[in-house]
Amino acid sequence: MILFHTPAYAELGKKLATQNGYQVGETEHQTFPDGERYIRIKTKVLDQEVFLLGGSYSDVATMELYDMGCGLVKLGAKRLHMVIPYFGYSTMERAIKPGEIVTAKNRARLFSSIPQAAYGNRFYAVDLHTGGLPYYFEGASSVFHVYAKDIIIQAARDLGGTDFVLASTDAGRAKWVESLANDIGVRASFVYKRRLSGSETMVRSINAQVEGAFVIIYDDMIRTGGSLIGAAKAYLDAGAERIAVIATHGVFPQGAIGRIRNSNLIDKIVTTDSHPRALQMRDQYPDYVQIYSLDAPLSKVLQNT
Repeated sequence: MILFHTPAYAELGKKLATQNGYQVGETEHQTFPDGERYIRIKTKVLDQEVFLLGGSYSDVATMELYDMGCGLVKLGAKRLHMVIPYFGYSTMERAIKPGEIVTAKNRARLFSSIPQAAYGNRFYAVDLHTGGLPYYFEGASSVFHVYAKDIIIQAARDLGGTDFVLASTDAGRAKWVESLANDIGVRASFVYKRRLSGSETMVRSINAQVEGAFVIIYDDMIRTGGSLIGAAKAYLDAGAERIAVIATHGVFPQGAIGRIRNSNLIDKIVTTDSHPRALQMRDQYPDYVQIYSLDAPLSKVLQNT
């Protein structure tokens, strides 16, 4: 079995290969002065079980992953397993206003158009923002939604032991946070919010007692941190002793970590290596950002499918 990865996922790729005994496929990547990309697959894949690891966190990354998938099938891969730790555009999973483009569906259609390997194509995505996204894939491909629940639980226990409140940034994630809290054996809490504008919300109330408690906020992804900061302030105003945050996907656009850290509301952020920018932020803020690797849950699924 051979595992290929895009350059941004080299660290996770090496962990997966080591844990599962995969050969790491060799590739060559270049970018020409005009922005065009050159990719060459140097390891022979004819009649091999092939794994391809990469994210769709930008248009460039998406097309790089797509091109490599097409190339591996054309070169004779027996079966293609495409592992996508972070499936981008998932917040645009449905249209609300007339004329809105459902980008997540278009990206799923794009990946579905990769030619079928002889034994088929399989896609694996981690903690999708919406559970219905796998149904956007078309054709004969199989899609697996991989849950990082075990990592989230372990991270929460490492941070707070058994004495903390697991919280969410809004009521929309209440069921998922409640499920996690029940598995850990701690209390759950969430805030009610009212949207003031496209970029501003106001917390109206909190549904659980948090006075004197260590509160760990969980969300599936962190972007700019605006909602996170608002929720953290609300929990502290309600008497929480301190706040930490766990997220599956640390997207962290430019300036996000600095903004969150400078708010002086949150002690620590824990996330996974699903997004390459999370690793960059770990290296830049080693005392503030901690990474848990997805190699274990991904390996478990890959070994059983």
